[in-house]
Amino acid sequence: MKKHYDFSKSIKNPYLKKAKKQLTIRLDEDTIDYFRSLAEDSGIPYQSLINLYLRDCASEHKKLHMKWAAGDA
Repeated sequence: MKKHYDFSKSIKNPYLKKAKKQLTIRLDEDTIDYFRSLAEDSGIPYQSLINLYLRDCASEHKKLHMKWAAGDA
């Protein structure tokens, strides 16, 4: 290996459209189990499936409709 490398003439990866950003998110265990079972059936990693689902929601501008049951806070 060289002691120093010159990256002054380097270019960004043209095949990388948008880099993914790592973050911590808290999900219910049953939600994770659901996506893990989908991952086993499809062969796609469960984190990728969650990302695909959320991306679809965002691109379609889907809104969450919730009805609270009586007694729920």
